[in-house]
Amino acid sequence: MVDYIIVGSGLAGISFADFALMNNKDIIVFNDDSQNSSKIAGGLYNPVILKRFSEVWQAQEQLQLMENFYSNLGGKIKSEVNFKIPILRKFFSVEEQNNWFTASDKPTLAPFLSTSLIFKTFEGIDSPFGYGEVLKTGYVDTALLVLEYHNFLLSKKLLRNETFDYNALVFTEDGLSYKGIDAKHIIFAEGFGMHANPFFNDLPLDGTKGELFIIKAPDLKLDVIVNTSVFILPLGHDLFKVGATYNWKDKTNLPTDEGRTELIERIQEIINCDFEIIRHYAGVRPTVSDRRPLVGTHAERKNVHILNGLGTRGVMIGPAMAKALYDNIENHIALDKEIDITRFAKRRERKS
Repeated sequence: MVDYIIVGSGLAGISFADFALMNNKDIIVFNDDSQNSSKIAGGLYNPVILKRFSEVWQAQEQLQLMENFYSNLGGKIKSEVNFKIPILRKFFSVEEQNNWFTASDKPTLAPFLSTSLIFKTFEGIDSPFGYGEVLKTGYVDTALLVLEYHNFLLSKKLLRNETFDYNALVFTEDGLSYKGIDAKHIIFAEGFGMHANPFFNDLPLDGTKGELFIIKAPDLKLDVIVNTSVFILPLGHDLFKVGATYNWKDKTNLPTDEGRTELIERIQEIINCDFEIIRHYAGVRPTVSDRRPLVGTHAERKNVHILNGLGTRGVMIGPAMAKALYDNIENHIALDKEIDITRFAKRRERKS
């Protein structure tokens, strides 16, 4: 008997799988590549919501945990995946500069916003009003992380590349059984694919489509991430990742002409040099209306659990939420009420 069946192997599934393995638990992971938001994600981690100048929920705690998590995980898969790099917010006016200084005076934001404006000249960008630097930032190479962690699981015979059949799940006195696999618990970490899940499909997972580019711009010289209406992340060899759009209606993984046009216009607002679009990606982020993850246990099936709704900040929040769920199951530590799916209990009752 294994301790955990884990359905889904994006950022949520990988985070839980690795916490379980670190605690010497037996797992088996199912993956069918139906969701790609983790693979194409920008992967940025940033403790400040720059549009509203507010602190990311539990940012300090998440940053501390993710540092150790990705360091340990990188050693396991023999690949560095966490890259610390400054994020600069380009200013377009004196008013934006003033808003930055006002925000940096707030006690919750002071540790994350530098009060020294940067007027460095980057080839390919005009910025007469300079930049503000966000501290404790970087990015996780999510595509590399997913690829290498899948290879790691395969090498240990812990990964099944197949679609999970909910109808084949059988509950027993000791736990549950799935196609000959006996388990104590099952974790559903399916991202937007949760809508097909009969145990949790009544939870309010909205899903927000995002589109990104990989561009080539030989005349753009950046060694930092520039973030305004989109981010521009240097990848080396004159390549840059650029994103992302937000579409709350389209729930497909297909790139669109509208997304392409929007990204091109936003890039042209930031840089003043030519660029070539090398790749165009799209995926649906698992977002929730109250901007909090979906973590917890099924009301009737006490060995059926969910880890979802990581939204736009999956690399930063994923390890913390996986740890919270693991500690809740194994050590009976209560979940924070803001992430526990019981916050939707009354709503779900009305629907049933």
